This record gives sequence, structure tokens and C-alpha cells, in this order.
Amino acid sequence: MLKRFALAAALFAFSAVSAQDVPSPAAPATTDVVIHTDLGDITVALEIDRAPVTSRNFLRYVDTKRFDGTVFYRVMHLNWGEQPNGLIQGGTQNDPKRILPPIKHERTSDTGVKHIAGAISMARLIPGSATGDFTITVSPQPGLDADPTSSDPDRQEGFAAFGHVTNGMDVVRAIFDSPTDPDKGEGVMKGQMLAKPVRIITVRRAVPVG
Repeated sequence: MLKRFALAAALFAFSAVSAQDVPSPAAPATTDVVIHTDLGDITVALEIDRAPVTSRNFLRYVDTKRFDGTVFYRVMHLNWGEQPNGLIQGGTQNDPKRILPPIKHERTSDTGVKHIAGAISMARLIPGSATGDFTITVSPQPGLDADPTSSDPDRQEGFAAFGHVTNGMDVVRAIFDSPTDPDKGEGVMKGQMLAKPVRIITVRRAVPVG
């Protein structure tokens, strides 16, 4: 009995030491950018490990200053569910002097980057058409995530989320609460366009602290 107890104790001690020696999995790498607007700053962590194609695309616009002087121009208010509910949209608005070639679509079902509250995501017409327009969610929007089980091809692909707001959700909310013009916009966007767009002054990589 004593031998069995000693053996069990030794195995337990070995397991504890071994567990301590095994390093924890590293967190996915992110890169912070700061969107400086007329209403304040929004800091966003881009998921460069989990959504590399979409994050690299956004950083190309940042590093070439293509977002500087653009605007947040649209808010989508959803009148169902817990309020506030919806998103804001900004970016290059298909300005030929600013836009870069469209990028490959990254499904959220592949990246694991979901449309939680504060998610940044690419605006698009069809999958694979995203360029320099993006949205930020005010509330969780799981309906924007890819759903491979859906019978709708567009829903199967969803929208490409690639990061989340880490500071400045009050600014996102202020943009969301800005007045819209009921006569501006076309199709589903009619009435969703801001009466006075919120200027994006600069978008830059965040300067590391320390």
C-alpha cells in the first residue's frame, strides 16, 4: 500500500512539474490603429494572425494615408432587439484616387473573428469585392457572420470581420447618434446617410507605450 501511495505521489508531482514546463499558447497577434475623427479617437486592434488578408489590406490604406480626409458617412439603425442596435460605416466611398484592388474574402467561420459589439468589418457588394470601406458594429451582429449551413449564398459567406474596438466606443456611439438625412442615399441605404458626415482626420498605427 505504501509503495502504491509513493508511486501515485511521484506521478502527481511529475505531472505538476510537467504542466508548469508547458508554455501557454500565445495569444493571436494584433496591431493597433487609431482612427482620429472630428468627434474623438477610436482605437482598433486588427487581427493580423487570424484575419491576415483583411488586416493587411486595411493597413495598406493606413500606411499610404488613403483614409486621411475621408468620412464616416452612414449609420444603420436596427429597430429590433436590445438598443442601441446597428453599425456605422466609413472609408473611401469608391474614390478612384484612393481605392486599391479588391481583396480575397475571409469568412468568419474560418477566421473565428466574429461580429461582436465593436467589431470592425469590411463593407462589400459581393464576396471578394471589398476595398476601402468598413463598418464598426455598435452591438453584436451575428447575422453578419458567415453561415455555411445557410441556403443563401451571400449568408454562407457573410462579411469579413477583422478586429475590434479597444478604446473609443463612446465615439462610435456619438457617430451612431448623429442625425441622418431622410432624403440621402439610394436603395437600402436611403435615410441612413449622415446629414453631416464625421470627418476621419487621420488613421495611423498606434505608437507603442514604453
